Amino acid sequence: MALVRNCLLPSDLLYDVPTNIWVRELDDGMVEIGMTDIAQTLAGSIIHCRPKKVGKKVKKGKSVATVESGKWVGPVRSPFAGNITERNDAVVNDATILNRSPYGEGWIVRITPADMEGDRAALVGVEEASTLYEAYMQEKDLASCIHCEGFEE
Repeated sequence: MALVRNCLLPSDLLYDVPTNIWVRELDDGMVEIGMTDIAQTLAGSIIHCRPKKVGKKVKKGKSVATVESGKWVGPVRSPFAGNITERNDAVVNDATILNRSPYGEGWIVRITPADMEGDRAALVGVEEASTLYEAYMQEKDLASCIHCEGFEE
């Protein structure tokens, strides 16, 4: 686990730093996608999460969900092209899970990638992500991550 300005970055994940997305590779060839600790801090208290439907074909860089907070509405962009094979209905029913458990219960969708190796090449591991996020947070003037009560990894 890396810590950048009180923001957690688990070492077993890959990161798409420009979009604040994490990726977990699953044993069955799927990837799980969610928002980073930095993303949940920037969004503030999240009130809605609307993942796309299972079976939806997605292009790399396009939205797999829409997230809304009191100060922001925006897309969750996929770092992979492929098909959505599962969506997390728990975050639909209680979007605050994205604030409380961004790396655990707060996954948003699972995708079967069309080109795992090709799309994976654009992602970075925790060491490079830590360096990039330090610069990103300095540029955005973000002092540290804010964790709500009950926060977990």
